[in-house]
Amino acid sequence: MSRIKGRGAASNPEGRFESVRRESVDDGWFPGEDDEPARPATTVTEERARSIIARNDSPDIPFEQSINPYRGCEHGCVYCYARPSHGYLNLSPGLDFETKLFAKTNAAERLREALAKHGYRPSPINLGANTDPYQPLERRYRITRALLEVLVEARHPCTIITKSAMVERDLDLLAELARHDLVAVLVSVTSLDNRLAAKLEPRASAPQRRIEAIRRLSEASIPVGVLVSPVIPMVTDVDLEEILARARTAGARQASYAIVRLPHEVADLFREWLALHMPERAEHVMSLVRQMRGGRDNDSGFGTRMRGEGVFAELIARRFKVATRRLGYGGGEAFALRRDLFRAPTPQGSLF
Repeated sequence: MSRIKGRGAASNPEGRFESVRRESVDDGWFPGEDDEPARPATTVTEERARSIIARNDSPDIPFEQSINPYRGCEHGCVYCYARPSHGYLNLSPGLDFETKLFAKTNAAERLREALAKHGYRPSPINLGANTDPYQPLERRYRITRALLEVLVEARHPCTIITKSAMVERDLDLLAELARHDLVAVLVSVTSLDNRLAAKLEPRASAPQRRIEAIRRLSEASIPVGVLVSPVIPMVTDVDLEEILARARTAGARQASYAIVRLPHEVADLFREWLALHMPERAEHVMSLVRQMRGGRDNDSGFGTRMRGEGVFAELIARRFKVATRRLGYGGGEAFALRRDLFRAPTPQGSLF
């Protein structure tokens, strides 16, 4: 097992719904051939979505509606809790998740249809709940921008979560939404260590570049906050206070955090990553993770899945509370967005 440059996962395990298992075996015919692992290329499949707005009633998620313009994410964050979703496509949560991507090319059309339906009631729509709306292929497909254009037309509230400085490209649309109190952006910053970030989230923007994105959003009068996520014990937690401080200086008004989540296949992928990059502390890190998860690799229970439990989780919570108070962050985690300005968009193709 070797690190693959530019990728977060080091393997491509079968998804949990597959009935076939594959195992590579060295038969000795070509010695040295596998010393350098192949670098899998990114492929994109264009698809036509039947619907675009996903809804949830989770008590620990501050939005009821979300849109994911893409399936899979080239950022390659090894810890990503969304990786298991590729199993529904009979693809691996490992390398497949970050190399075999799907673009919902009719997303804006479907959003327009959904908002124009009789009886629709506006509630903030989150972009980036599962995969990043500003991952690299957004430069080509511009689906996120098309969605924002519909939201501007409809004066519909939205929130954005991203690890990419590409969000700056859409400052014009975001500023127009902000002018009516209709948008808030959360920039996720995991670590301030460039070398660590390059291994942990290899194709996301560099940490300082994300801090700069916060600054530029703030200067454009767009409500912006920082999401310190995920906090990984003995890996990224050391930067918690400094991330909050730099983001606040850059103009972040709100802050939140989440403890690392390792559902389904993500736990083994993360173990592989630790064995490759931090073998000397791998067991200690996983021991702390299990302490925060009731003795398991993961806890999906509402109320504990985001914050964890136990001594280490309580320490993180206390550090976060002290730092945000000292730095003058706003109380609570959510920005107040207006819903009363909504106007149903004209259905595409309509003359009247």
